[in-house]
Amino acid sequence: MSGRPRRALAISGSLRAGATNTALLEAARLVAPDGVDVTLYEGLAGLPAFNPDLDRMDGVGLPPAVADLRARIAGVDGVLLSSPEYAHGMAGALKNLLDWLVGSTEFHGKPVAVLTASSRALHAPAQLREVLATM
Repeated sequence: MSGRPRRALAISGSLRAGATNTALLEAARLVAPDGVDVTLYEGLAGLPAFNPDLDRMDGVGLPPAVADLRARIAGVDGVLLSSPEYAHGMAGALKNLLDWLVGSTEFHGKPVAVLTASSRALHAPAQLREVLATM
């Protein structure tokens, strides 16, 4: 592959230590082809609850953790997402992250891959795809 390396941000919806979704993304990082750099996002637990009042176009009042997330998204070519399934849905922390990206320009148009660590997870991947399609 010629040119600069392709960069992907891997985001696990799990906050649990030893989570299989995080391990799956770490494995994706390890087996990425030459010329593809995958970085695991580690700021999920630090994101505040989504508040549209803080999501202004001028960026004033944007929480630093959200500004960091958006800068990371802006700096990559694609995104890998993996979420556990809780109560037939995606993890709330991941939905919160996506809510912070809905009104931003950094995420729009990026290729996204949805990975699933559990063969029993049916609703979370479907819900995640629905949210991504809406975004």
